[in-house]
Amino acid sequence: MSGMFDQVAAGYDRTNTVLSMGNDRFWRAATTRAIHPQRGQRILDLAAGTGASSVALAGSGAEVVAADFSPGMIAEGERRHGPKASGGGIRNLSFVQADATALPFGDDEFDTVTMSFGLRNVNEPKKALRELLRVTKPGGRLVICEFSQPPSKTFNGLYRFYNDRVLPVVAKTVSSNAEAYDYLNESIRDWPDQRTLAAWIREAGWTDVAHRNLSMGIVALHRGTKPADGAKKPTGR
Repeated sequence: MSGMFDQVAAGYDRTNTVLSMGNDRFWRAATTRAIHPQRGQRILDLAAGTGASSVALAGSGAEVVAADFSPGMIAEGERRHGPKASGGGIRNLSFVQADATALPFGDDEFDTVTMSFGLRNVNEPKKALRELLRVTKPGGRLVICEFSQPPSKTFNGLYRFYNDRVLPVVAKTVSSNAEAYDYLNESIRDWPDQRTLAAWIREAGWTDVAHRNLSMGIVALHRGTKPADGAKKPTGR
């Protein structure tokens, strides 16, 4: 699957803005506010793609690690924001290729871990949630922004019509690999609703789990906290 993302890396952010009708910027801003990054914190931005969300987080002065399983995405992110980028790049932002189910980090490394629009592309999302718990410091936070299922049947029908009929046509016009966006549409359609994902997060061992809908439930912003004393253990395998 990483090869598919490698092929669309150069135009990925622009295509997402077009296909989401600009809502991707609103979702990114909402996620950044939920994370509330602070100078001195260490933040893992998993499924970071080319680093658009990571740049927003790094603006706070926090040390941000942008991780993605696609080498093409990482290379594009480093070209734009790394040490060789214009102006020397962003010093408190680094890029790492990483598998969400086997993260190359030690236990309790990050104050906050976040993942936007990537969890549904992981073969074992429950395992990824446990890995995120492992690398988070006790008392640290999880913020996940992911496509979801609009609770209104009427709006959900309109949303599905857009994704099934309109989005493929637009993707063929603006994307270098329209088939990749056909896959992404399928992954959105098959992804569970908000309550199911919240249950997965609790099962992985996170506490204080909550979510709120964005854009009438097209997207949901999920949050959780790693137990400070480590008393609560993951219940899944």
